[in-house]
Amino acid sequence: MQYIQTQSESDFAKAKSKAFFNEIQHLLTPEEATLISLNDVKKLIKPQNETYVGMKTIPIEKIVGSEGRYQDFDNKFFPKSSHLKNRWQHVDEAAIQAIDLPPIKVYEISGLYFVRDGNHRVSVAKARGTEFIDAEVVSLQSEIVLKTPDNIADMVKQIINYEKRVFYSETNFGDITDYWCLDFSRTGRYDVIYNHILTHKYYLNQSSETEISMEDAILSWFNTVYMPLVSSIRQNKIMRYFPKRTLSDLYVWVVRYWDDVKRKYGDEVSMETAVENFRKTYKIPWFRRFINTIKRVILRKQMSMARNESDSPLDDSKLE
Repeated sequence: MQYIQTQSESDFAKAKSKAFFNEIQHLLTPEEATLISLNDVKKLIKPQNETYVGMKTIPIEKIVGSEGRYQDFDNKFFPKSSHLKNRWQHVDEAAIQAIDLPPIKVYEISGLYFVRDGNHRVSVAKARGTEFIDAEVVSLQSEIVLKTPDNIADMVKQIINYEKRVFYSETNFGDITDYWCLDFSRTGRYDVIYNHILTHKYYLNQSSETEISMEDAILSWFNTVYMPLVSSIRQNKIMRYFPKRTLSDLYVWVVRYWDDVKRKYGDEVSMETAVENFRKTYKIPWFRRFINTIKRVILRKQMSMARNESDSPLDDSKLE
């Protein structure tokens, strides 16, 4: 029995060390080493229905997140805090002795699994190289199927690529405009663009005796709205202040800003004026961006330490 306890202590120490070194490697990008939260995924994918599937044997590598304990483990499910030690070791000792434990409970969404109950069992299983585990599965229905992501950023990229494929396929946007670079860094933006096109189509129909086709509306929006605004963004060199964003991101933000300005000062505010004022309003000097980055890293580190000292997780604020 002493051997088993010693082995489990060693196993926990190794697993916790891996979490520590993983965190060090991602010191400037801590979100890349964070376990994915189911709530964050539900906000991104917006599943429609919930279905009870029942008992299944599922691949461990497809378990990528947790419903409630995502602050306790890193993105590889290694334990981040010493307060997990006792429970983790009990599960590990059972694994060493080949004692069967109850099935874990998971949510399945887009082909991936998120732990409802059994986070320590998953952590131990991953640390021991176990390939499959028994689970009680509840499925959250979604059209998109995702590959196993390393972190939430990887998942976001997959979702954006899916949304782009759907948008281009359903609207024939690329063939109509010969423009394949309508790219975004956030999800849900293609729906925004589609609504812009529909609004543009509505106004075109107001001055037309015949119904404007969707193809003509797309081409008109692209040539008279999108490209002029994007050209103005380039000319004002706004992209230099948003290095991680795309031209299409800036298009959406400037349009929102322009709409706000027109509500305040009237429709006579020109596009060029809106773009120039946007640049002046949101321009951030490089040294300030650098300082803000350091502050975010320190804040996240402090919040991570606070979580490790408390059983109640804190919520990270999301910065645009």
